[in-house]
Amino acid sequence: MSEDLQFLLALVLNGASIGLMYSLIALGFVLVYKATDAINFAQGEFVMLAGLIVAVTLGFEGMPLVAAVVIVLAVMIAFGFGLERIVLRPLLGRPVVAVIMATIGLAAVLRGLGPVIFGSETRALSLPIGDEPITLGPASLPPIQVLGAVVAIVFFLGFSWFFKKSRMGVAMRAVADNQQVAQAMGINVERYFAFAWAMAGVVSALGGIVWGSMLGVGGLIIGIVESLAAGYLDPYVGGGTKDFAPYVLMILVLMIRPYGIFGRRQIERV
Repeated sequence: MSEDLQFLLALVLNGASIGLMYSLIALGFVLVYKATDAINFAQGEFVMLAGLIVAVTLGFEGMPLVAAVVIVLAVMIAFGFGLERIVLRPLLGRPVVAVIMATIGLAAVLRGLGPVIFGSETRALSLPIGDEPITLGPASLPPIQVLGAVVAIVFFLGFSWFFKKSRMGVAMRAVADNQQVAQAMGINVERYFAFAWAMAGVVSALGGIVWGSMLGVGGLIIGIVESLAAGYLDPYVGGGTKDFAPYVLMILVLMIRPYGIFGRRQIERV
């Protein structure tokens, strides 16, 4: 195998693992959208909050990782239920834009409260998985990237089955499609709203643990594009291409496939 091909494969594998970790966070967007037809613009702040909680919890002497994970899962599930009950339930039946604006405001609040409560310094979050790179063909990947990719794949498969095959998942899709009709068919809309936000809290907790361990506190394609841009374009322009490459990609996707790469074109009568 030529060196150029090995270099390309190494970039693709590294980008794919990073992209799967991005997708783990994006899964929180999907869960809320599938149930409410609204986008949660505070998902990044959810992940930040979960990572901070884990880091602070592990800071207590003798605190095992399993206990810290259980604590953050419980806190984020309670946070999701509480958020839905106090902030979002009064918006039930309102236009979707009302929920979107509420999540934008929530994101600003969480960004402001995070440094006030937890401090502004970077907190290390160490997982007992070692630092020895894992070799996959021509690529050497950090163990945390491999762990994050595996967790993401497991959750993708699990949630795909959940929304397509389970009775609860189908009910959540019905709620997202039309709340009034779903309620008329006997579906408890409020319950499924709350459940969706609690599930988003679980995904945020896992994302906070993985990303917090990696960094200190679109997914697959974006990760690959970032990696390829850094590998091939940075040497010519002096670096930084991976920071704006995802935005160029998103603009191109919106221009060419505005209904999604795997989505179907929908026609609505107005």
